[in-house]
Amino acid sequence: MVESWRSQPGSAGNNVYSRLKQQIVSLELPPGTALSEKEVSLAFEVSRTPVRESFVRLAQEDLVVVLPQRGTRVSLIDPDLVEEARFMREQLEKAVVRLACAEFPAERLAELDANLSAQKHSIEKHDGREMFELDEAFHRILFEGCRKQGTWSVLQQMNAHLNRSRMLWLSTDPHWGQLYEQHREITEAIRRQDADTAEQVMQHHLSLMISNLTVLREKHPDYFK
Repeated sequence: MVESWRSQPGSAGNNVYSRLKQQIVSLELPPGTALSEKEVSLAFEVSRTPVRESFVRLAQEDLVVVLPQRGTRVSLIDPDLVEEARFMREQLEKAVVRLACAEFPAERLAELDANLSAQKHSIEKHDGREMFELDEAFHRILFEGCRKQGTWSVLQQMNAHLNRSRMLWLSTDPHWGQLYEQHREITEAIRRQDADTAEQVMQHHLSLMISNLTVLREKHPDYFK
């Protein structure tokens, strides 16, 4: 069920869209969940118009499907879209990490160090949602440090199915140490300006995103196409 939430300042449509997308990606709204315009409008305390507009935007990103006579549902995770997003991220993130090894602001490097400390704490708490957010933040810092914020924003438009599979993995796999170690190795490679090592670790790191896709599909067949 959509959680109750009072709209924040700004466009009602944007707020509803952003919150619904967050709930879908975080699996608060699991694949296959039925969505009601009336229920969402009541929960978010808005009219049906921004809800309807949000459904259209989410459908354009393949996050919801509108079925004639059957209503709107959260889409199932599409393995093809997961792989396509991973492929795009791999190509761009390998290039970005090489840029970072050539030039990366000291304050951004300090942000990576702080992020790593937070990751360790998250692992100790076994907080999957926080770990996901810290993982995302780690990669966003790399793009921002290389002045590629626009590229990161474009990636987010393709990442939703990949992010749902990552969130599912983090919620079912207790072994997050490898994820942390790869982030640490990437950070140290940037500190040493070792572009070859940074790229190699990044490629291996991103391969983890789909290495367990078969297992996830077996454990959660109702979540996937």
